[in-house]
Amino acid sequence: MTTTTTTTTTPVRVRPTLSELLERFAPVLDRIAAGAVERERTRTLPHEPVRWLADSGFTAVTLPVEAGGSGAAPSDLFALLVRLGEADSNLPQLLRAHFSFVEELLLDPSVVRRAHWFDRIAAGDVFGNASHERSSAAVGRLSTHLVPNGDGWRLHGEKHYSTGTLFADWTTVTAETPDGHVVGVTVPVDASGVHVRDDWNGFGQRLTGSGTTRFDGVPVELWQLRAERDDRRTPLPAFLQTVLLASLAGVGRATARDAVAFVRGRTRHYQHGAGPTAATDPLVQGVVGRIASDAVAAEALVLHAARAIGEAHEALADGTADAAELVAAAELRTIQVQQNVVELVLRATTALFEVGGASATDRDRALDRHWRNARTLSSHNPLVFQQRIIGDHLVNGAELQYFWATGEA
Repeated sequence: MTTTTTTTTTPVRVRPTLSELLERFAPVLDRIAAGAVERERTRTLPHEPVRWLADSGFTAVTLPVEAGGSGAAPSDLFALLVRLGEADSNLPQLLRAHFSFVEELLLDPSVVRRAHWFDRIAAGDVFGNASHERSSAAVGRLSTHLVPNGDGWRLHGEKHYSTGTLFADWTTVTAETPDGHVVGVTVPVDASGVHVRDDWNGFGQRLTGSGTTRFDGVPVELWQLRAERDDRRTPLPAFLQTVLLASLAGVGRATARDAVAFVRGRTRHYQHGAGPTAATDPLVQGVVGRIASDAVAAEALVLHAARAIGEAHEALADGTADAAELVAAAELRTIQVQQNVVELVLRATTALFEVGGASATDRDRALDRHWRNARTLSSHNPLVFQQRIIGDHLVNGAELQYFWATGEA
């Protein structure tokens, strides 16, 4: 007698390809791009676009499929952020804390209530940032602090550059414990004692909500705390920097797009031009070609760094022996790439004004936003310090910097 055994197999979950992701999110990216100039002209904060992204699943794109996300690779996330930056460069930056929070959860299974955080992200919750201060605290110290309160704590302090919190459901705050340790505290933005102000006054990235958040005795429970840093190196610092670089590369793409559109639609030209119209003038064509080439190069460099981050991420997740080496390689690759992405995009956004006369400065066109946004993004983690770190590391074997701290001397 022959018996038949039925074997059930668990279906293999396949990651979506980048092409599939781009096709899926194209409608929401197009919708965001369509309103970008008007939002810039009227300084309309992008509350609606953030919600569109959350509702479309964009903010959960790197969550595992079984946790309610798309299971996208880290490298594909950065390609998506470049396209989001092309649509509106404010949005990748204001979601920087959100995606870094997700990345931290993915890399650390020991996080308290990790599944709870996954559920919130899959449901569309957005996470902001409140880390840096304008206080008199010394470098590496914080004025924001926790005070014991029964079985929990109360959070007190004020943060500036709290990018994204204005649009978020939760914000992650760096604070000192009574014994001087720095921890991350994740609190609801609508909690009692949280006050978010729209007072960001930079000339670029004006819609990121990078203003002040104050915490007046906000109640905090144990599950809302996690160690800010430990001895284990991760690609998170490189991840944070590359979000800014992806925003820059998006500015480059938008600059190339707008240069082409401006020249195509231009009917007036100069008597001493090299052609009868701007579109047929080889000098103007050359400028457009140079802008487009700089944009392509910037994006390629960002994706090059993203691949290194992805390799480090996978090595840590799999527990492979070379994980530490890949993390260091990703950090070095990212700050090396930063040097050139900044120069390429700033050059492209300046050259944009060579394709036309004074009409290119018309405020209704808002072409100046590209340079202003690029210059503002480029001011994060200034190049002069990164260049020295690269040189000291290569020549003398000095440790890479990884996380940055600011404060009074």
